[in-house]
Amino acid sequence: MKNQSIKKNLDWTCIIIYISLVAMGWINIYSSSLSATDDTAQKQLIFILLTIPLIFIILAVDGKFYEKYASIIFGGALLLLAGLFLFGKTIAGQRCWYAIGSFTLQPSEFAKAATALALAKFLSDSQINLKETNRQIQALAIVFMPVMLILPQPDPGSALIYSIFIIVLYREGLPSWYVWTGFIAILLFVLTLVIQPGYIILASLLVILIIYYRSRLGDRNPIASLVIFGLISGFVLSVNYVFNNVFKQHHRDRFNILLGKTVDLKGIGYNTNQSEIAIGSGGWIGKGFLEGTQTKGGFVPEQHTDYIFTTVGEEWGFLGSVTVIILFVTLFLRVIYLAERQKTKFSRVYGYCVAGILFIHFFVNIAMVIGIFPTIGVPLPFFSYGGSGLWGFTILLFIFLKMDANKVNEW
Repeated sequence: MKNQSIKKNLDWTCIIIYISLVAMGWINIYSSSLSATDDTAQKQLIFILLTIPLIFIILAVDGKFYEKYASIIFGGALLLLAGLFLFGKTIAGQRCWYAIGSFTLQPSEFAKAATALALAKFLSDSQINLKETNRQIQALAIVFMPVMLILPQPDPGSALIYSIFIIVLYREGLPSWYVWTGFIAILLFVLTLVIQPGYIILASLLVILIIYYRSRLGDRNPIASLVIFGLISGFVLSVNYVFNNVFKQHHRDRFNILLGKTVDLKGIGYNTNQSEIAIGSGGWIGKGFLEGTQTKGGFVPEQHTDYIFTTVGEEWGFLGSVTVIILFVTLFLRVIYLAERQKTKFSRVYGYCVAGILFIHFFVNIAMVIGIFPTIGVPLPFFSYGGSGLWGFTILLFIFLKMDANKVNEW
């Protein structure tokens, strides 16, 4: 009876979208790897088939298990990330994988779900008030612990994904200045790479003065204004040092190409340029399945992984690309809708984490492929080749669907 109840209460809209995206992903992986000498499509099919028992296991586990053992699951994920420094396999300069025979496993893909569970567990405590500074520090520590283990691998793409948790924290009461500070810092960083730092500092001073004199007399705080100006000036002056001494050369090259400071269509900008050509050549309805000349010619390196959307654009055209985008957006909105109607704070927070993680992967990947974001190695959920990514996203989504199906048993 309990299994029948879970089956009846599962959100089949999300499941149908999930199946559609996985199926479409495999079709495009098959097309993009058809001319390759390896068995990429066959391996991905094995990964897909292995998600079936994985989903049954997730749904068979009691819904309260994920809340009760969230901290232990998070701790295990951190240990797996830390273990990479001793036992990890290095591929293309990144120590991100455990080698298991001919297969590799990337723990950072599973750590996202573990972090979402830990954050939901922490925030669901009735005593938690994110207006208190110590609670803010504790919540941010949960987010940044995996980031500190992922960055040195180095894997900036996976580390970037964790920034979405700040939006979830904001939804649960984190002061808005955290979000604004992050947004302004990114804006100042990019502007400083394009404009002389002195002009940025002068413009910042003018903005601060305007805000100061437009404020009510009782709200004016010259010391606070000076501190903000000092912080902004220090940040702006540090950008070039960080860019030239902390960023690696390939990161600098990608930013320079994105900002139009460098044109390198045969070197670091080759992938993005070929990706744009492939997508643009698809026109309205595409060239047809297995008919993509850029895809068949292997012009876009690693097209079956981070650049899989180029196959969609070339072979299925604008209409196919829009269809994929609509499916993703519908999934995000559906998960948010389900999160809002949860009976427990734990389930609601976790649901928002799921929507956020899937969205930022989708947004960054598409932006990267069409050339409006640097190439940083962020896969497209359910589409890009790889067992770790597919299983990680599947675990992330179906844990939430289990919670949603179980809400009829909660008070």
